[in-house]
Amino acid sequence: MSDNEHSNFEQTTQQKERPVESQKARLRIAVLVSGSGSNLQALIDAIESRELPGVEIALVVSNKANAMGLQRALTHKLPALYLPWGMDRLEVEAKLTPILQLFQIDLIVLAGWMRIFTPGFIAQYPQRIINLHPALLPDDGQGNIFTTSDGSTVPVFRGLHVIKKALDAGIKVTGSTVHYVTPEVDAGPVICREEVAIEEGDTEEALHERVKQVEHRLIVEAVRKITI
Repeated sequence: MSDNEHSNFEQTTQQKERPVESQKARLRIAVLVSGSGSNLQALIDAIESRELPGVEIALVVSNKANAMGLQRALTHKLPALYLPWGMDRLEVEAKLTPILQLFQIDLIVLAGWMRIFTPGFIAQYPQRIINLHPALLPDDGQGNIFTTSDGSTVPVFRGLHVIKKALDAGIKVTGSTVHYVTPEVDAGPVICREEVAIEEGDTEEALHERVKQVEHRLIVEAVRKITI
């Protein structure tokens, strides 16, 4: 083999090897949404701006056919799926599982997803499902009291309508948390979180909007931490 042939052979080999290495480095995520998909958009923007190198949104799933999140996915040419969520969770999960396998999903991101999975489904993806919760959760996800950065304590709000619960309780600070999903609702280990001050005269809508702005940063931070 001549020197030129040898050089061309090496270049061709390197070119063939690079995509393989790149493929191995990619984290394929499925983003599950039920509404506007603003947190999905935050992830899309972070990936397109290369804030999340090696991350790919491989699938978007919604339990609502008219969810804006599906339109965001289609606008960015992402695979999108409407999956009706009936009363029988086992039946729906049995449809979702092979789809996640088909798309080779590494991480499931619940971004405004308003359905609860069964313990059996969660067990298939240990520390591979993360959730955004619009309230402050303790590091281990357990307990009913959270100590804020200034040393004061606030109740831990789980489940639905937690923005309203925070306002009704008259506390001065709430926030958002990204945590791993466990069978107990909103009780998994925390990945990251951020506090949000409750201002005098806050409405549920105004406070929710400020919490959402924090969520957009947190969901990107959480995925980045998982990829490190």
